[in-house]
Order: sequence, then C-alpha cells, then structure tokens
Amino acid sequence: MRGKRRAPRPPIPWRSPWTPVVCLAGAVALGTLVAVSLLVKEVVVIVDGEQATVRGFAGTVEEVLTDAGISMGTGDVVRPAARERVADGAVIEVRRARPLTVTVDGRTSTHLVTATNVADALTELDIEAARGTLSASPGHTVPLSGMALTVHTRREVHIVAGNRRLTSRTTARTIRQVLKQQHIAPRDGYHVSPPLGSFPEDGTVITLTPQHIEPVEPAVTRLDWPALAECVAHGDPLAYNPDGPHYGMYQFSMRMWEAVDGIGLPSNWPADEQTYRAQILYQREGGWESQWPACGDRLFH
Repeated sequence: MRGKRRAPRPPIPWRSPWTPVVCLAGAVALGTLVAVSLLVKEVVVIVDGEQATVRGFAGTVEEVLTDAGISMGTGDVVRPAARERVADGAVIEVRRARPLTVTVDGRTSTHLVTATNVADALTELDIEAARGTLSASPGHTVPLSGMALTVHTRREVHIVAGNRRLTSRTTARTIRQVLKQQHIAPRDGYHVSPPLGSFPEDGTVITLTPQHIEPVEPAVTRLDWPALAECVAHGDPLAYNPDGPHYGMYQFSMRMWEAVDGIGLPSNWPADEQTYRAQILYQREGGWESQWPACGDRLFH
C-alpha cells in the first residue's frame, strides 16, 4: 500500500530572489527619510514683533523669507543679513520701514523709521520730546502707511521788561504766546525783540522796551516831579502799598497805569519810565487829581 504524498513546503520569503531587492529599497527609503529630516530646518521669523515658525530646506535668510512669502521693501531691516546662512533653530528679525513726517517746533521733515510706536520712533530719530508735547501719545502705533507727528519741545526763555527779569519753561511756538503765558500784553509804544511772531529758541531773551511815542509837553516836564514822588512814596521806584494796591514812586493803581499804556507792574520799571507815564497821565487831564489827591499840589511848588 502506497503512502500519502507530502504537501509541498510553502516558500520561505527571505529565500525569494526578490528579498534583497525589497530590503535594499526599504533601506534606501529609510535613509532618504533620515537625510531629509536632517536637512529640514525650523527657523523662527519675527516681523515687527509678530513671531512665526518656518520649516523648509532654505539655506539663507533671503530664501527663508521667500519661502515664508515675506518680501523686503526700501528701508526695511533684516537681521541677520539677507545672504547669511541659516541653521536649524535660527531666529530672523524683520522690521518694516514706515514713513513718518515730523514737525518739531515748526520745522518739518520726513523719515523712514522701523519703530512701531511713537516713543520708539522719536528715539530712533534722536528727538528729545520727554519734556515737550506730542500730537499723539508715546504708545501710539505708527502704521505701515505712515503718519504725521507734531512735537513741541520744552524750552527755557528769558523775559526782560524794565527791571523785571523772569525765566519761563515753555512749549510756545511764538514770542507772543510766551508773553501771553506770563500775562504780559504788549501795547502800542513798546518794542518787542525778537518780533512777536518769531519762534522762541531755547535760551532766547525777550526784551520789552518803551518807545515813548506820545511826546511830553515842555510845560509838563518843568513841573516839580521829584517833589511829587517824594510826597507820594519818598521817591522810591520800588514802593508798594497793599491798600489799593499801589505801586512805584507815583503809587499808580493798575487801572491808572494801564490807562497810560503801562504794562506789567509800575514798580518793575525804572524811575524815568514811571515819570514818563505820570507826565502822560497829567497832560491827558481828568485823572491826575484822583491819582494824587494829597500830593498833587507839590507839582507847582
């Protein structure tokens, strides 16, 4: 009796003639994946403070930015430089330029800045505005489209009016504004230097000089003005009487002083200026008797 025939053995995979080919292909694919993974770089790109991660094969800063769709314009700043090589983990910073028109104390200029707010833009332009006034707050964003900014710096100016000298810290744009801030209103008959419409630079000295446009009649000048001054205030140009109040060697009230075009306090002016205003008051008539009721007759001794 013949026995049963054995079933044929299944083929062993690794004994297949294709086995080496498959293994080689797999090894190549694995090697390729490893090599590719080693070539891919992860780079951090910061544009005006906004951060993003870019992955790719780019070898230079310029190529990374191109891959990220970031183009450079006039005045833009990139660090590192565009042609620098990049490594995995590199950080690229881009700051876009934006036009800024700045008017500083009336002088206008236009610049390209990469700062994103007003304070940093002024620092970039080396403009000192900490003690001045700005048309926009320091934290205001400077848009890519640009903006206009007005800066009034704080300056120190000096005012000389007669015997009075004062110093003012001001952001005023004209001499007229400086005087107004100090409650000094120039009248006809006073010369102001520099002119009222001029710009008060730091250190400017503003002088007010009486011109004595209205002539004094000879008969008036011959009256005894020293005797009147001695009677009224002991001849003291700095005299002050709080009852009134009254000022100077002729004890002017402010109403009377301003009526004869005086500015400031009478006692701030030298004796000859006070005498001139007293003589003008006398020859205009109608007021001098009430100004010197007890001493007016001394003019005629």
